[in-house]
Amino acid sequence: MNRIEDRLTSLRRAGRKGLIVYLGAGDPDLARTCELAVALDLAGADCLELGVPFSDPLADGVVNQLAAQRGLASGTTPRGVIDAVSTIRRQSQLPVVLYIYFNLMHRYGLEQFIADAARAGVDGILALDLPPEEAGRYETLMRVAGLCTIYLVAPTTPDDRVAAIAERTRGFLYYVSREGVTGMQQAVAGDLAAQLRRIRARTDLPVAVGFGISNADQARAVAEVADAVVVGSAVVDRIARHGQSPDLVPRVAEFVAKLSKAVKAS
Repeated sequence: MNRIEDRLTSLRRAGRKGLIVYLGAGDPDLARTCELAVALDLAGADCLELGVPFSDPLADGVVNQLAAQRGLASGTTPRGVIDAVSTIRRQSQLPVVLYIYFNLMHRYGLEQFIADAARAGVDGILALDLPPEEAGRYETLMRVAGLCTIYLVAPTTPDDRVAAIAERTRGFLYYVSREGVTGMQQAVAGDLAAQLRRIRARTDLPVAVGFGISNADQARAVAEVADAVVVGSAVVDRIARHGQSPDLVPRVAEFVAKLSKAVKAS
């Protein structure tokens, strides 16, 4: 097992739920991304998603789109993100997933990217726009490198496709709780429990729920039915507001600590 599988298996055995936190890499710069990663580990995050900035992030709402713009403006590249993971590994063993659009891996060189990511200490990759039907070589390379191949399931995904996607997933299945793009919402999706029952009828994988979870109360509610809770835009929004502040890291860590407490209480 790699770090993702080890962490989620340990949580499941203990009857506890996980918190996955998303950061836009390079926002406001890669040095602060590394500082944030270490602080979030100490604050109670169970896994870190690092968004590799891309010029056309179609799965993301405005908050994360702007984070990608700031990451590009700070000079962040896929190579830079991989190097940042190496830096994080000197201080933390927090599981790390790269949230990335496939064109970036293709341009880098798919085999080289996966090998470099694994060498740096990446544990899994979520390729947002890579359909499983087109992912044969990618999955083979990931398996050889020991990385978790993470896929998305949506409310509109048919039952047979949920089962097919789950068979090709390793680590956890990411359930997109709302149709559309990432972004903060006022309430948790009303059909969440029913959707998770539908998914769990087709896989034993841990199911992480994301898209729209904005505060500790929502995180607690989602953790009551999910194996892990993913919070992204609400964290990125705080980075946008405090990115140039000397107390950026403690501000974000304080928020994540509240999320972690809420998730662990479920």
